[in-house]
Amino acid sequence: MEVVTIETTSLGDRSYLATDGTTAVVVDPQRDIDRVLDLLARLDVRLTHVVETHVHNDYVTGGLDLASRTGAHYVLPEHSHVEFEHTEVADGDVLDAGGFTVRALHTPGHTHHHTSYALVGAAGAVEAVFTGGSMLYGSTGRTDLVSAETTVELTHAQFRSARRLVAELPAETAVYPTHGFGSFCSATPTTGDASTIGEQAATNPALTQDEQTYVDTLLSGLDAFPAYYAHMGPTNRRGPDPVDLSMPEPVEPGELRRRIDGGQWVVDLRDRKAFAAGHLAGSHGFELSGNFVTYLGWLYHYGTPLTLIGESEEQIRTARRELVRIGVDHLAGSATGDVETLADGQPLRSYRVSDFAGLAERTARADELGPVQVLDARRNDERARGAVPGSLHVPLHQLQERLDEVPTGEVWVYCGSGYRASVAASILDRAGREVVLVDDSFEGRS
Repeated sequence: MEVVTIETTSLGDRSYLATDGTTAVVVDPQRDIDRVLDLLARLDVRLTHVVETHVHNDYVTGGLDLASRTGAHYVLPEHSHVEFEHTEVADGDVLDAGGFTVRALHTPGHTHHHTSYALVGAAGAVEAVFTGGSMLYGSTGRTDLVSAETTVELTHAQFRSARRLVAELPAETAVYPTHGFGSFCSATPTTGDASTIGEQAATNPALTQDEQTYVDTLLSGLDAFPAYYAHMGPTNRRGPDPVDLSMPEPVEPGELRRRIDGGQWVVDLRDRKAFAAGHLAGSHGFELSGNFVTYLGWLYHYGTPLTLIGESEEQIRTARRELVRIGVDHLAGSATGDVETLADGQPLRSYRVSDFAGLAERTARADELGPVQVLDARRNDERARGAVPGSLHVPLHQLQERLDEVPTGEVWVYCGSGYRASVAASILDRAGREVVLVDDSFEGRS
């Protein structure tokens, strides 16, 4: 048996293709299924089943589209409450994939219906288990995505599910989780890039702590999760439309200005330093890098017309691929090229970029230059581990609604690495504020 990982680093998730060289099963595929189709063609294997561990809350699935295009069975756990035809599995059900089988193991916790899948080879031995949002590497999935009312119940269930996997599967069984590589679906930080049931038995909190300690620790570590999650479950239950990765329609410079003035979202994908050096007044700055889709999805108001600005068509296409993963399918258009040309004769906005050394120098001259206003855009859990003394804390996802709390005058804004600070700086800039972006790592500072 071979298990191939299909990584989606921007969302901290993994999908998997398991094959015996003739037939294959795919687990938790992302929306952009061209990656899976290309892999099937390269391996020259036939897809028999597409299986979901649960109805996902952090991305739009590609499972329905993939099964439709390949003729594979589309498998979901019972009580998933989806609105389309599918194959339903209950605890203990076995799927025959030809030369191997897949056995369903009900592992509630991340959701009520969550199910893991044990991969059983031709010789009858369990070779791997796909654990979705249940057992992660050194952690477990978060339990508060269904409702506040069921969080404690699901946390206890998550504890028991992890213990069930250890009790029923061989220690050498390879563990393949969907979440836990930066995904907000992880309850606490994960560790490592591969593991086995035996290794998790020795290190995972659900297996090394007593039940109440585990529950208390998990609940205390839960913080805010991206607002776009509210759209993912309903979309996945309805059945997502087939994916569209085509290039958006081109937009002329004059039309860009009309869209900004009309309250539409015009998102600049360029490097954050390039955006700071010069950008269209009123545009949003979301550098196209690892955190792009998480934070744009978190702040974006679904349904608002969205136009992309990029340096090239390739940049636009990459952003479109990221956006369809969270159900932002309908782009109003795109524009590429030199930003001064796109400004259509209008003056560009800009602001300064510095680092923590620059902030220290500016603070030391407060008597001469006036007080320094510092804004911390990090999450609550990060803030609790240390902060710039005297800084105002407004997490990025709350900034738009709390702008009136930010003092007037020059504002220096920072986060953990510079990315969220750059988005926060663009929000402040759109409001006409004087801002300095601290593009630097906070690690080890206080």
